[in-house]
Amino acid sequence: MHEAAATAAQVKAATTAEPLFLRACRGEAVERTPVWIMRQAGRYLPEYRAIRERHEFLTCCRTPEIACEITLQPIARLGVDAAILFSDILVPLPGMGVDVRFEPGPRLDRSVRTAADVATLRVPDPGEHTGYVMDAVRLVRRELPAGVPLIGFAGAPFTMAAYLVEGGGSRTFTALRGLLHREPATLHGLLRVCADTVAAYLREQVLAGAQAAMLFDTWAGLLSPRDVREFVVPYARHVFEAVRTAAGLEAVRAIYYAGESAGWIEACRDTGAGVIGVDWRLNLEAARARVGRDRVLQGNLDPSVLLGPPDRIRERTRDVLEAARGAEGRPGMGSRGHIFNLGHGILPETPPEHARLVVDTVRELSGGAS
Repeated sequence: MHEAAATAAQVKAATTAEPLFLRACRGEAVERTPVWIMRQAGRYLPEYRAIRERHEFLTCCRTPEIACEITLQPIARLGVDAAILFSDILVPLPGMGVDVRFEPGPRLDRSVRTAADVATLRVPDPGEHTGYVMDAVRLVRRELPAGVPLIGFAGAPFTMAAYLVEGGGSRTFTALRGLLHREPATLHGLLRVCADTVAAYLREQVLAGAQAAMLFDTWAGLLSPRDVREFVVPYARHVFEAVRTAAGLEAVRAIYYAGESAGWIEACRDTGAGVIGVDWRLNLEAARARVGRDRVLQGNLDPSVLLGPPDRIRERTRDVLEAARGAEGRPGMGSRGHIFNLGHGILPETPPEHARLVVDTVRELSGGAS
C-alpha cells in the first residue's frame, strides 16, 4: 500500500518556490506575517466532530484518507498559511513495544521505569509501524492548495519519555521527576531510545513530503534550567541533526515548541531549531532579547482569548503583532522573524469564527510589512 519514499533531491526540488510560511521560517523579509494555529485540525471544528461520531480517534490517525480530510479542514475554513498533519505524538509507541489507547486521554499498557524496562524497547522502522502516517503526508501534499506547506511533527524525546515513565498523562509527572533524580542513567537510556525513534519517524515524514519538521515538547516546562540542559536539549538537537543529515535535507525548516519555557527559553537555541515557539507567558519582545535575532519566533496569543468577544480578540492579536514588531525594531505592524500562532493548542470550546477572526486580523494588520 505504501508508496515509495521521495528522495532527498526530490524533496529539495519541491521546495524551490517557497511559500510565505517557509520563507518566514528562514527569517526572510516577507510581505506579511504568516499565521497558523496549533491543533487547528481538531475538536473545535464541527466537521471534525462529525467525523469522530463515526470513527475512533486512533482510527482517524491510522487511516490516511481520514487523516488527510481532517488536516485539510482548517485550510478551507480558516485560510491559514500552513497545514499541520493530523496525528498524535504517541502513535510511534506501539512500534516501540508499548500499546496506547485514548479514554479520551492517553493510557499506556505499561510504564517504563527501570533499566530492564528500557531494554525491552525497540527503535521501530517508521515505514513498517507508522507507514499510514507517511501515506497521509503524501495524500495531504497532493490535496493542499498551492502556497500552503505541510508541517510534519513528532513529540520531542523528553515528552515521549514522560508518557512512557508515567504510563499516561499526569498533572505532576512525579514518577518521571523522581526517576530523573533517583536513576538519571536510566532516564538517559530511555531518552536515547526515544530520540532515535523520533528522529527516524520525523525524517520519514519529511521524505514523504512534509516541508517543515516540528517537535512538541509539552512537558519540558516541568524542569529546572539545569535539568533542561541535560535531559531535554541534547535529545531534541539529536532529532533535528538526524533529520537534516541522514536525509540530506539542509533546507528543512525545524520548529521547536516547549510549554512553559519562560524560565529557560535561551536553551531552546541549542536544540538547533531555526523557529522557536513561545507560549503566552512571555512577551515576544522579551523572548527576542533572550533568544537572539538569528531565530524566528512563533506565537504567542493566549488560547483563552479566543473565548472572548471579537473586540477583545482583535485587541490581543494586535498586541502580539506589536510585541513582535517591537522585538525587531521595525516600522509597521508586520515583523520579520515572526510567525503568528497561539501560545498553545486551540481550546475545544473555541467558536470556529473566532479562529477565523484571528487569521483575518493578522492578515489585515500585517499586510503592509516587507
